[in-house]
Amino acid sequence: MKDIVIFGAGGLGREVLFEIRRRNNLKEEYNILGFADDLPGAVGREIHGVRILGGAEWLKAYDKPLCVVIAVGSGRVRKAIYERVRENKNLTFPNIIAHDAVFSESVTFGEGCIVCFSAVFTVDIGIGSFVLVNNGCTVGHDSVLDDFSTLYPGVNISGSVRLKSCCEIGAGSCVIQGKTIGENTIVGAGAAVIADLPSNCTAVGVPAKVIKRASEV
Repeated sequence: MKDIVIFGAGGLGREVLFEIRRRNNLKEEYNILGFADDLPGAVGREIHGVRILGGAEWLKAYDKPLCVVIAVGSGRVRKAIYERVRENKNLTFPNIIAHDAVFSESVTFGEGCIVCFSAVFTVDIGIGSFVLVNNGCTVGHDSVLDDFSTLYPGVNISGSVRLKSCCEIGAGSCVIQGKTIGENTIVGAGAAVIADLPSNCTAVGVPAKVIKRASEV
């Protein structure tokens, strides 16, 4: 079995732990060493029988082969964590895909992705690296989800949609056919995206409208 550590001991990290244990019940694949987390005072705490072993600096210094899952909701935070630890060539970043996720053989994944329960991908879809797809999401034909993008629970992505890097699509939102959402853009929960959205903004509502740009923060 391959040794694995889950970076992030919050809710998503616990969900990933649950999924890895379910996978191991079907076929023993991973030896769960523990969690990693940078929260002050976190080291040594035990969560669902698994200890927090260290933080990013501990991972950077780890001197044996190790699989790492970055289980953090924000794509920008996932990216920052990855950039801190990637210099350690002992680390690899497997995809953790729920046992009941549905996807055709024409769907491609990068590395380090997390796909949660009951997600559905149809055909000819490109998923980048370190993408998070939460429970109950759907992604339609010919869509592209760039690196570090995030779908929160119950998001529906229509065909030929492009999500650029580090964008976050809030729970219960939908994006209609052929639209592009720019990098670092946040779409609020329950929104309906019916037009392209620029980079570095926040959009909410039905239809989704930009309410804040990065320069206004």
